[in-house]
Order: sequence, then structure tokens, then C-alpha cells
Amino acid sequence: MSEAHTFHPTVLREYDIRGIVGKTLTPADARAVGRSFGTVVVRQGGKTVCVGYDGRLSSPELEEALVEGLVSTGLHVLRIGLGPTPMLYFATRDRDAAAGIMITGSHNPPDYNGIKMMLGKGPVYGQQILDLGTMAAKADWVQGQGSSEKIDVQDEYVARLLKDYDGTRDLKVAWDAGNGAAGEILRRLTAKLPGEHILLFDEIDGNFPNHHPDPTVEANLVDLKKAVAEHGCDLGIGFDGDGDRIGAIDHKGRVVWGDQLVALYAADVLKSHPGATIIADVKASQALFDEIAKHGGNPLMWKTGHSLLKAKMAETGSPLAGEMSGHIFFADKWYGFDDALYCGVRLVGLVSKLNTTLAALRDALPDMLNTPETRFQIDEERKFAVVEEVKGRVKASGAKVNDIDGVRVTTDDGWWLLRASNTQDVLVARAESYSQEGLERLKTALIEQLVASGLSAPSFEGGGSH
Repeated sequence: MSEAHTFHPTVLREYDIRGIVGKTLTPADARAVGRSFGTVVVRQGGKTVCVGYDGRLSSPELEEALVEGLVSTGLHVLRIGLGPTPMLYFATRDRDAAAGIMITGSHNPPDYNGIKMMLGKGPVYGQQILDLGTMAAKADWVQGQGSSEKIDVQDEYVARLLKDYDGTRDLKVAWDAGNGAAGEILRRLTAKLPGEHILLFDEIDGNFPNHHPDPTVEANLVDLKKAVAEHGCDLGIGFDGDGDRIGAIDHKGRVVWGDQLVALYAADVLKSHPGATIIADVKASQALFDEIAKHGGNPLMWKTGHSLLKAKMAETGSPLAGEMSGHIFFADKWYGFDDALYCGVRLVGLVSKLNTTLAALRDALPDMLNTPETRFQIDEERKFAVVEEVKGRVKASGAKVNDIDGVRVTTDDGWWLLRASNTQDVLVARAESYSQEGLERLKTALIEQLVASGLSAPSFEGGGSH
């Protein structure tokens, strides 16, 4: 029997595996994931697994160990190499593999890395991930004589991305790959996409020398805004580190946030899927849910997390879902997974065929006052407990609470949200109101709750029109 393996307690997360390289996440962990996950696949009758990795400096070593673990269970591993996470999802579907695994740290700092998994056509999350740890602790692994081969799916992936482009006029677009894993695919994609394209930071570099690859933080979009202005672009599109989250800028230099993008996509998708359920996470604006209903859709608020939303989409037959964080999922014409490159193609096509501007589409949405996602640093071991404490207090006060994921409290002023991140040692907060005075009251109420749980009064980012 192989020697058992124990993971660091913070590594097995709700919807992926994530840790600090060399401290909480090592090649030995990746090998054990390969053995445990490979065992799950083999016991379900699977024979082939696709594996990819992002541009982080630690990714090749972790990928080697992961593949070693998978091969030891008797599986055949198709190694697609360096690229964005959605390319791994595509390869798994395209090659009809039993499962797919991606080595990626997504939008985390350079010293982090992680593992995302899919089994069949669905995500692996929650108890399924914890079960991998239980298997490793018992060395409950099958043994076999597997194999691996390297394959190249880049051309097939780019061709599929281009297939659904439906624009009718050429646009000028700036794209910011943030030195992340989408860079090479972005070059190939824009070489064939109609219009004029300006590419920023498309060289893959795990040091992320220009800015952190997280398009939900406005400071990371400064270069994209500058490029849009300097080149007179119609819009700008940015990606996170592994290419599954999108950020957008209109020609006036304003951010079009994730929930606003979902609202624009929803209006289009509902034309061909009337009455369909459109899903968004608890951080999304009330305006989004109202817009979905206005266009004849059935709005559904659900938990934050790419795996959780994908699973809910499959359950409800939803053609579209999205998060504030820029994870947006098309099952309309696409496969139901989050792909920022595909979302970019659909956004350029949408603006082009409607013969308008992204700014005009943004301005047609309801005008709400809200804060961006604000993150408060907190000890990993403390973050969930604080949310539970706050939930207990607000429920006891008789407030209107949605606790499907954290605490979303609705008042006459609007709503505020507090939830624990499943990928970082932070609490995530957001508030939205119909007036500046109401927004200040909501922010104060949230801060008071944090202070009541022993946190020092945090600096809550200000609100703006959105």
C-alpha cells in the first residue's frame, strides 16, 4: 500500500484546492490529488483525463506530480499544456474525457497555486473535494499501469471560440491578458476576429510584472482604460490569471461590472430562450434581477462560486449565469462553463450587431449607488465564524435576511452583504442603495456588525453609480 498523505487544513476549499506554494501546497499534495481523484475516476469506469496548467512559475512542477499520481491509478492522461482554464474545460468536453484537472492559482498572488477539477461534464466541489482528503489520509487508492501523452488543442479551441461570433460591423477593441495564461490564445483569437485589436501584456509571465490579474479590482484596469482612451477603442476587455473571469471598460473609461455584463447578455439570450432561468450570485445588484424579469426571464439568486453556479445551471437548465467576480457562464450555444475569452467574443458581437456602444448599453441599465466588492483581511480560521456571528445577530433583530451564502440583509435603503471568501483569507462585503444617504447607513450598519465581532473598524470603499 502507498504511503498515506495529509493535506494542510486550509487547502481543500469549497470549490477548488488552493494554497501557498512550498508552504501549504506542494508537489506531494498534487501527486496525492492525482491518486485520489484518479481513483474516483477509475471507480466510476473512466479511462481518460485531460490536464492543463496556467502560467505560474510553480505550475509545471505541480502538473508533473499531478500527472504522476493520475498515471499510477491506471488512467491515460491527455496533457494539453500551458493555457487558460476554459481551454482545459473545452478539451475535456471535446475529447469526451472522463474528467479534467487544471493546475491554476486563478487571481491569487504569485506565490499561490491550486487545482480545479471537473468530473464528466460537471464541477467537483464541496464534499467531493473533502472526500479526496479522506481518501489520501487512508491511502485509499487504486493501482494501475497508466500512460500520458501531450496534445495540442489550441487551434481547435480558437476555432470554437470564433464560431459564435455574430457581429455585423468591425470594432476597435483593447484586450489586457494581465500576463496570465490566456495570452497565447488571445493572440491567435484576435488574429482571426474581425475588427482592430490592441493587445496588452499578452506575454505569459507568472511574476505578473505589470499588474495583478484580477479584473474585479478597478486599480488593475488602469492600463486597459489608458489603452482604450489612447487608441480610441470602442471597448476594452481584461482577464484574470487563468482566463475564466472577464472585466470590461466602455469607451468612456468606465468599468462595466460583472453583474452589468450579465444583464446585457441576459437581454440578448432571453430573445432565443424566452422565460428561461438566469442565475446570479448573492453579490449581484438588485438591478440585475429586475432586468432579467423585465426581459421575461426568471431571475434566481444563488451562492457565489464557479462550481456552485455551474451545478445550479445544470439543475435548472439555465442558459446563462454570472457572478460579480466576472465568472460568466453561457449554456446558450456554449458548454455551460466560465470562459472569459468566449464572453469577450460574445460581448464584441453584441455591441457590434446592436449598432450601439457599450457605454449606451450600460447607461440604459437602472442607476444604482453601490460599493465595489470590498475585502477585509481576516485570519483563515476566523472568517466563517464571524459571518455566523453576524447572521445570528441580524436574524435576532428581525431583519430581512437571505443566508443562502453569507448574510444579505435587505432594508428600506437597499441591501448589504457579508460573506467569507472560499479562495482567500478575507471577508467580502458589498452594499447597494437608491440614495447616497441610504448607502452610508448600510455601510455603517455593516461596519457596526464587524466591530461587534471584534474586528477593528475597517475602511469600507466608497460607493458610486453602477
